[in-house]
Amino acid sequence: MNKFQEVQQHLVQNSYHWVVTGAAGFIGSNLVEALLKLNQRVTGLDNFATGYRHNLDQVRESVTQAAWEKFSFIEGDICQRGDCARACEGADFVLHQAALGSVSRSIDDPIATNATNVDGFLNMLVAARDAGVRRFIYAASSSTYGDHPDLPKVEDRIGNPLSPYAVTKYVNELYANVFARTYGLESIGLRYFNVFGPRQDPNGAYAAVIPQWVAALIRNEPLRINGDGETSRDFCYIGNVVQANLLAALSGEPAVNQVYNIALGERTTLNQLYQMMRSLLQDRFPHVAGHRPQYVDFRRGDVRHSQADIAKAATLLGYQPTHRIGEGMQQAMDWYVRNLSP
Repeated sequence: MNKFQEVQQHLVQNSYHWVVTGAAGFIGSNLVEALLKLNQRVTGLDNFATGYRHNLDQVRESVTQAAWEKFSFIEGDICQRGDCARACEGADFVLHQAALGSVSRSIDDPIATNATNVDGFLNMLVAARDAGVRRFIYAASSSTYGDHPDLPKVEDRIGNPLSPYAVTKYVNELYANVFARTYGLESIGLRYFNVFGPRQDPNGAYAAVIPQWVAALIRNEPLRINGDGETSRDFCYIGNVVQANLLAALSGEPAVNQVYNIALGERTTLNQLYQMMRSLLQDRFPHVAGHRPQYVDFRRGDVRHSQADIAKAATLLGYQPTHRIGEGMQQAMDWYVRNLSP
C-alpha cells in the first residue's frame, strides 16, 4: 500500500472538517468531490467570479445523498474577512484554491489580481490562524520560477517573476512562511504545473489551453497556437493534484512549512499536445483529421519551457502521479466531449 492509499484509508475511517476555497472552480470542485467520497465534512467558499454552479451540480450528481449532506456552501469572497472567518470556523484543514488565475489577465488588470491573490490570501491566513486550523494547504504556482533558466525546476531555485500573477503567487509563499514562523500556523504550498481535467473552463479570454483547444477541435473552429508551437509545459492531470492536496494535509514532519512542485516531471510541446488531441478526437469527429492550427505571436509574460523536478514531493509527501499526460487526456476526453460539444 502506497502513501496515498494509506491516506485514503485513514480518511474513510476518520472524518475531518475541510474548507475548500474556490469550491465551484475547476480544481476546487474536484477536491470537494474527492473529499465527500471519502466521508469528509466539507465547507466550500466561492464568489463565482471564475467558478460555476454547474460544477457543484456535477459534484452532487457524482456522490451519494448522504455524502452531499456533509457539504455546506458559502457564497462569499476571500476579499471579505467576515466570509473567510465564517468559512474557517471549526475547520481542521483549509485547501485554499481561490485565486484570479492567468498570466495574461494579470497583465491586463494587475490591481484585481493583487486584490484577490494577495489581500484575499492574507485574509484566509488570518482566518485560519484565528480558527486554530491544523494546517493550511494552498495553491502555489510554477510561475514563481520566472526567468530562472534551469530545467527541471527545483523548489529552492527561482528567478525574477515575469508577470503580476507570478508576483502574487510568490508573495503567497512569503506570507505562509511568515505565518508559520510568527504564529505557528502549519502550511504547505503546492506549485502546480499546468493542471488539466474535467470541469476546466474552455470559455473566455483567459481559458486554459487544453479545454479551449478541445472545444475548438470538436466545433471545427479556429485554434491558435502562440509562437511556433515548440513552447513546452509540464501538464498535470487533476487526479494528481487531488492526491497532492490530501497528502499535504496529512503528512507529518519534516514535510510541513515547505513548498512542492506538483507535476509529472515531463515536458510536452504545444505541437505535441495538439497532435495528441487530434488523435483522440478524430474517430468521433471526422472533420478533426483535416483541422490545422493557426500560429500567432508569443504571449507576453510566458516562459518558453517548463518542467518540474518532483523528487521533493515524492520523498517528503509520498507523491506518486497516477496519470501521465496521455492517460489523463483519455480520462478527461469523455467529459470534454459531453460538455463541450455544440
